[in-house]
Amino acid sequence: MSERVVRKAGGPEGSETGKTILVFGATGQQGGAVAKALIARGWAVSALVRAPDHPKAQSLSRLGITLFVGDFSDPGSLASAMNGVYGVFSVQPSSGQGAVYSMTDEQEMLYGKRVADIANQKGVRHFVYTSVNAAGPEKTGMGHFDSKSEIEAHLRSLPLTNTIIRPSGFMELLMLPGMGLDKGKFLSFVRHDQTAQVIAVEDIGRIVAAIFSDPARYGGRTLEIAGDEITGRRLEASLSRASGRPITFSRFPDGLLRENAFLGRLADLFDDGRLAGNADLEALRREFGPLLSFDDWLAGPGRPLLEKALTTPSTPLALR
Repeated sequence: MSERVVRKAGGPEGSETGKTILVFGATGQQGGAVAKALIARGWAVSALVRAPDHPKAQSLSRLGITLFVGDFSDPGSLASAMNGVYGVFSVQPSSGQGAVYSMTDEQEMLYGKRVADIANQKGVRHFVYTSVNAAGPEKTGMGHFDSKSEIEAHLRSLPLTNTIIRPSGFMELLMLPGMGLDKGKFLSFVRHDQTAQVIAVEDIGRIVAAIFSDPARYGGRTLEIAGDEITGRRLEASLSRASGRPITFSRFPDGLLRENAFLGRLADLFDDGRLAGNADLEALRREFGPLLSFDDWLAGPGRPLLEKALTTPSTPLALR
């Protein structure tokens, strides 16, 4: 691959405006959505990747995104990637994502603070950090949420123009394979009449791109973001309609939530409202324009995920 696309040191290529945004996690869901939305708005975009030959990294390159080879554990690679950039979008893997990343909560905090510190040292003009809607001054008891609160607090201590977004649950996570849809069932943490907010990652990208375009308006703000509200009953109706077959909704069984401390604590956080979300949807629509409803997402960008979930054998958890 040419040096124009993959670099290990030096500054990123500029754009007509001379402004480049470095996107972390660009091969993942949030970072990928942010990178595409920024490209659509005319920004120059660069990304830090561990494996430039991976198909996901190659797809970024084809979009015109400059790739830097590096890793959160290598401060030098972070510093090189930030040379001359205008803005940084920061997201780190977490222990809540399972064994795929093997990330501890302590590592997430270290890396999140490190990215912010280097951005401050490099004179980055606008820093956007993505957290979670359950973050805040009150501990949740879930390490992969409380780690984000620690990173937020550190970021606010720096003389760095920043915006913190706190997304609600991703619509994409509702379509994790093996959760019973192949058997005409669907399990979730919400109750039948309990409201929970969700957002499509595509809309996270659009919102972040708008934030970067107006630092005077968004600098120093913490925004809880969501695109729609669901209940168990609505999930049942929406999934039945979208799949063309009856889908029966159930909350995770109480026995399972008592047995599994991790799942039980997540359920508690939905019940006390912190994971259910408190975003002002009408205000967000006025500020950022139309946001995808769950039904529109199922009929559009979420359709492939729904079809996969409908054909993936249920796990023992979903069959309980």
